[in-house]
Amino acid sequence: MNLSEETRILVTGGTGSFGQAFVKRILNLYPRIRRLVIFSRDELKQFEMSQKYPEQKYPGIRYFLGDIRDRDRIRRALNKIDLVIHAAALKQVPAAEYNPIEFIRTNVLGAENLIQACLDTQVQQVIALSTDKAAAPVNLYGATKLCSDKLFVAANNITGRDLIFSIVRYGNVMGSRGSVIPFFLQKRKEGILPITHPHMTRFNITLSEAVDMVLWAIQHSQGGEIFVPRIPSYRITDVAEAICPDCKQVIVGVRPGEKIHEELITASDSYTTVNLGSYFAILPTRGRSNVTSYVSQTNADLVVPGFSYNSGNNEHFLTIPELRHLICKHIDPNFAVND
Repeated sequence: MNLSEETRILVTGGTGSFGQAFVKRILNLYPRIRRLVIFSRDELKQFEMSQKYPEQKYPGIRYFLGDIRDRDRIRRALNKIDLVIHAAALKQVPAAEYNPIEFIRTNVLGAENLIQACLDTQVQQVIALSTDKAAAPVNLYGATKLCSDKLFVAANNITGRDLIFSIVRYGNVMGSRGSVIPFFLQKRKEGILPITHPHMTRFNITLSEAVDMVLWAIQHSQGGEIFVPRIPSYRITDVAEAICPDCKQVIVGVRPGEKIHEELITASDSYTTVNLGSYFAILPTRGRSNVTSYVSQTNADLVVPGFSYNSGNNEHFLTIPELRHLICKHIDPNFAVND
């Protein structure tokens, strides 16, 4: 799909971190966009967002209260919508371990509600956001997102019309709520930074890069792909050093449901994974011919059998100076090591 001012878009979880960044980008590109629906269940955030993006200035924007668990409500919101960006999810790993059914209702059943509602309306394309924790999941949050990914991929088998579903799967968004960098920035005042494991690594992507990826996927997806960005990793001890070199690092142990290294592509995925340059694409498992056809159409390269994309074996690790620069640019413009 090619975006234009005539495109009618709905963003689930539209008041979240990604949703707000995506809406900001779209309105910068197309301030007179025909329709842009912010779908979320948080009335306060919708009110606050409407102060930044009022309907008087952006006549195509709409604030639509609703829960992804409510299929009738999401179906109503999808009236006359062309494109859906699905960012609604429950995401906190410890909360998922304690409240599993709530995560299943939102992340799995909510995804199915959206799929069925899209099939019942005139939606043309859906891009769903996933997470590195969906690859070989060891916690309930990751398991629910893997289920969600499977539902969206399989939905391409039953559309019966020009409707495609694709997924973008990326790593930790730098500075997102509950993530390690804001936590360390807060804790450094105490002079002690808690480290879960000295060898722990994570992928890193900025919010702007995540929006770039979704915009790229809108234009290039054919349906059924799980797109994965080629992004750098960081060592948790380097993050601690970048934020507060004088702080004491105390090992506190790995939390329940947490990995030492995160994966975006498992070795089992390698047989249907292609390299597109800035991105990988895990293709649906419908036989080798499908992969061959995709390669011929996109000039992609098949990855070698057994390839995996892991934050611990990544070719690119952020250095301490690079981490400091990114923190200053994307999280705290007043950040200084010696604060």
